[in-house]
Amino acid sequence: MDGGHDVVLHARNSMRITRTTAARYTGVITGDLAHQDEIHDVAQQAAQFGRFDTVIHNAGVLSGPDTVTVNTVAPYLLTALIDKPARLIYLSSSMHRSGSTDLRRLTSGAATYNDTKLWVTALALACATRWEGTTSHAVDPGWVPTRMGGPGASDDLSAGHQTQTWLATHADVTPSTGGYWYHQQLQTPHSAARQTDFQTRLIQDLEHLTGTKLG
Repeated sequence: MDGGHDVVLHARNSMRITRTTAARYTGVITGDLAHQDEIHDVAQQAAQFGRFDTVIHNAGVLSGPDTVTVNTVAPYLLTALIDKPARLIYLSSSMHRSGSTDLRRLTSGAATYNDTKLWVTALALACATRWEGTTSHAVDPGWVPTRMGGPGASDDLSAGHQTQTWLATHADVTPSTGGYWYHQQLQTPHSAARQTDFQTRLIQDLEHLTGTKLG
């Protein structure tokens, strides 16, 4: 239990789980999201807990060969494979605004962090009205001093998770779905993220890449 809520965490592997962590939360799911077979295994582990109220797609890498898989393919696959929760939350970044709409980059090896964050933002907004009873939002947590953000990051570390927590636990969010948020304030995302044509092409390409339909 955490703040009155049952929380299930995800960790890349069991070496990252301490006894304190395991004791504090309802459960811990393990799997490296850089590999599609392990993403499928993560989904199977999640199914053992039943339907979630909220799923937060928080994992991310800044650069390297796993950027597309971790930042875009993993949230897509997990969305497709896990029983649809009441609320979906996807971590974006202000850097998504300079991402490319060239979806050939999904498989070319040329994709940047900015590209992957544009794509996952478009995925979040595409899911906003896709399933009855499921809402979906994208969140920019800000430039916070995590291992990825570095010690020089200018945003407050504690504020980095507050919007996700708020979206996960409050019933009076407006709009109830399809928002792009920064510190609990609505922001305007890259125009392509809201374009139905781009969302459709993205989902089709991800379906082809993964062999898994979004449903």
